[in-house]
Amino acid sequence: MIVELISVGTELLLGNIVNTNTQYLAEQCAKLGLSMYHQVTVGDNRERLKDAFQIALKRSDVVILTGGLGPTEDDLTKEVCAEVLDCSLEKDAHTKDRIKQYFENSIYKEIPENNWKQAMVPHGAKVLDNDNGTAPGIIMEKDGKAAILLPGPPNELEPLFRDQVFPFLKEKQPEVIRSQMIKICGHGESQVEDKLLDLINGQTNPTIATYAKTAEVHLRVTAKAKNEEEAKNLLKPLVKEIKSRFGDDIYTTKEVDSLEMTLVRLLKKYNLTVTTAESCTGGLIAGRLVNVSGASEVFREGFITYSNKSKRKLLGVSKSTLKKHGAVSVQTAKEMATGGVFATDADACLAVTGIAGPESEGEKPVGLVYIACYMKDKVKVEEFLFKGDRQKIREQTVIKALDLLRRSILLNYHS
Repeated sequence: MIVELISVGTELLLGNIVNTNTQYLAEQCAKLGLSMYHQVTVGDNRERLKDAFQIALKRSDVVILTGGLGPTEDDLTKEVCAEVLDCSLEKDAHTKDRIKQYFENSIYKEIPENNWKQAMVPHGAKVLDNDNGTAPGIIMEKDGKAAILLPGPPNELEPLFRDQVFPFLKEKQPEVIRSQMIKICGHGESQVEDKLLDLINGQTNPTIATYAKTAEVHLRVTAKAKNEEEAKNLLKPLVKEIKSRFGDDIYTTKEVDSLEMTLVRLLKKYNLTVTTAESCTGGLIAGRLVNVSGASEVFREGFITYSNKSKRKLLGVSKSTLKKHGAVSVQTAKEMATGGVFATDADACLAVTGIAGPESEGEKPVGLVYIACYMKDKVKVEEFLFKGDRQKIREQTVIKALDLLRRSILLNYHS
């Protein structure tokens, strides 16, 4: 089954709003095993929206339109879709009552007259109740085609899709779809693809899709079959083969797990505690760890030692090391990691020091980062030269640091 996305809104074309809906919907449709070949963004213009919708109907089985369901005159999605599918608009009493209740429960007691426009729905359409706004979702079906209209705000769109549209589309899929997520650290997308090229070139069912993330690559392996058991059996050998090629570079095969969740679980498993000592990341590593429920059992303390003075005072980095090698050096990273362990009596310490930019430091370039991990009386230091802006460099540093700690635990404790 082929699906197409149409995002409606002039603000999207102007770049005033980042279109996160497209990413969310594309990922969800991939989970359903739907084929997607086109994503279109169109402004609040009746004729251009009409053209986009008509073209989408010709080449797709399902068209999902987001935005343009508001109460103002330039919200045209519902009206245009009704016109193209030759459906009249009629007042829906249920939706009208929900709009009334929505305003009664909000700080705005008076209902603007134009909001009643949102109670008008195409004749014969399925109305999707929106618990987070006044615009209902709408499903229109005609001649074997389906148009799904969803409000633009993500906090309204995502619950509507998850709870009502996903089950609707799943019923329409004639086959069972089963996916397995594989998350990898330590390789770029091109490296991962190169290692899997023979499998990708020969794929039919199951299929492999790669997703590049910051310092990570995620693989979605998807199988289609007549039933759940058959789909599961199709996945097993391919997932096993991918695991054999990447080994410990794979940190999880669960979609819900993040790197920090995996790491906290490992620390708990081996009854270990960790301290962080951060310079260029300014507490981002500690922040990622404490975002995980239960991190208090393993996280000992976090130091933000941005200045040389704080590195000396809090972590015991020697003045001579800083003078001879500089704050951004292998030697300083080692002493930061060592000092973090001895200051807090933790089992391990992650330390980072680097140049996030935009200015370089003498001959040392922007993006130069040293990450150290102290464990079992040894300090391992890795050097990186990250590309990107200040935020990107810091984000990459966080992922690489968390992964270094993960690998150090596996090396020292995993048998």
